[in-house]
Amino acid sequence: MLEHPDAPAVVRALAPDEPVILNRPHAAARAARFFATKFPGKSLYAVKANPSPDLVQILWDNGITHYDVASIAEVRMVRGVLPKATLCFMHPVKTASAIREAYRVHGVRTFSLDTQEELEKILAATVDDEGNVATDLRLCVRLRVSSEYSELSLASKFGIDLADAAPLLQATRQVADWLGVCFHVGSQAMTPFAYVQALERARAAIADAGVVIDMIDVGGGFPSSYPGMEPPPLEDYFAIIHRHFEALPIAYNAELWCEPGRALSAEYNSLIVKVEKRRGDELYINDGAYGALYDAAHVAWRFPVRHLPRGGSNDNVAIDVAEMQEFSFYGPTCDDADFMEGPFMLPADIKAGDWIEVGMLGAYGAAMRTAFNGFGQGDVVTVSDEPMASLYTGRKDPRVSDNVVSLR
Repeated sequence: MLEHPDAPAVVRALAPDEPVILNRPHAAARAARFFATKFPGKSLYAVKANPSPDLVQILWDNGITHYDVASIAEVRMVRGVLPKATLCFMHPVKTASAIREAYRVHGVRTFSLDTQEELEKILAATVDDEGNVATDLRLCVRLRVSSEYSELSLASKFGIDLADAAPLLQATRQVADWLGVCFHVGSQAMTPFAYVQALERARAAIADAGVVIDMIDVGGGFPSSYPGMEPPPLEDYFAIIHRHFEALPIAYNAELWCEPGRALSAEYNSLIVKVEKRRGDELYINDGAYGALYDAAHVAWRFPVRHLPRGGSNDNVAIDVAEMQEFSFYGPTCDDADFMEGPFMLPADIKAGDWIEVGMLGAYGAAMRTAFNGFGQGDVVTVSDEPMASLYTGRKDPRVSDNVVSLR
């Protein structure tokens, strides 16, 4: 794949009429090395955040050996790319056929659950041809915990309540070769205290059940940096998690796991879009709610933006703040819901025919693209510059016309 130095160079070379996804392999590699070396346990990449086979390979090459897969399609994809990776089927509600294929064909041994019914389904789907129950299952009971410190809640769909957890933990312990407790504090946790609260709930569940625990999985939720969302350093999260993990009533050799998705993939992608029309403070662009900007439309996520003039230069450093203006976006489909309120700060004189780079789209961006209304096509190219913001360098690109603040 041809590599360009940055987004302006892509515009100069291609003058694209369709959206262009920019890959930054070096950014994903750096994030992987950070988690692999600094998190005090095992880091599982949550594949749903960005199921790109290229990204999965980059993460493997840089120290990520475990993968949180949520469907049989993800199991097949990751196993096809990484024959030696450890796959963990962490969706708490799975079809029996998916469990059976994952176990028998792809070597999956780790499964999560949050009900007695799911436990029985896993046991039934993993018996051998003679009807013998599997003896090598590594089972994780998912607890429901609070998402109050996260930007996107994951507290309502999955997880067993603390009051009901003891019988399920006891039943799972009887059939599991290896028993874990897992939870998810929600996406984009803005304070390490989110994990303290969840680990205290895990402590109560373990004490009530009186079982030996072999693993604690603190899930995902590790944040990235976006306009208006500048989290503390990830090292702060790691230190607090490790301290509270060490105090839990668990086996002496128990493992600590986490499942970063956003934190490993957000900096991998950005997107070039073209302005097709301007109407006051509204810009009509060629990607939107049914494409990589799903989160900007449906959960009002604000992404950093950068103006790329028609000449392809990118001299926003010289633009005075007074000349910037708040804009909202309309996407290319015929649907009124294809709207991204923002606000997105861009030069006041932006016009049809200009391009915009939208940053930090590696998580739940490229993965959400559809072909609704015939849109969603475009090139994918590699660039070598830095992402608009980074948890791993503390660097903010001075050309970015939005309020992404350095973490260091």
